[in-house]
Amino acid sequence: MPHTLNHINQMTQPEFVATLGPAFEQTPEIAARTWNHRPFNSLGELHHHMVKTLHTMTREEQLTLIHAHPNLGSRATMAKASVAEQKQAGLTHLSPQAYHQLQQLNQQYQEIFGFPFILAVTGHSYRSVMANINHRLTNSAQVEFHQALREIETIAQLRLQQWICQP
Repeated sequence: MPHTLNHINQMTQPEFVATLGPAFEQTPEIAARTWNHRPFNSLGELHHHMVKTLHTMTREEQLTLIHAHPNLGSRATMAKASVAEQKQAGLTHLSPQAYHQLQQLNQQYQEIFGFPFILAVTGHSYRSVMANINHRLTNSAQVEFHQALREIETIAQLRLQQWICQP
């Protein structure tokens, strides 16, 4: 599916949203709001404008985006990109014991912070995911809210890098 930046810049808004909307889990309005900033001179500039759009959203909209992310290791239906990312990190074929441990930590995190644990899992393993969630359980709610947004920004950046060819 790789597109050139030139092709991205020439897309209609519906094409742009269909192509780049999934960069932010189930939140195509970020792409819709970013479309007006075309043309983008680089992938970095595109990502910057998408992140800027994320930060102009209300806290309620940001929470909706955070809640759109599946629990790590979940066996629920999720976006194709999420499935691929979790598979790469080894989270789709956990032993029953490892799955249970991860789900317990996901539930504990959800109970403390009120939203799912989010981690850009590319480059992570089951062990590093577990270390991250255990460490982040000690953070304040405000720190975790901002960390969740930073992780979402990273996830979007990694997805855009896969979807857009750079010269």
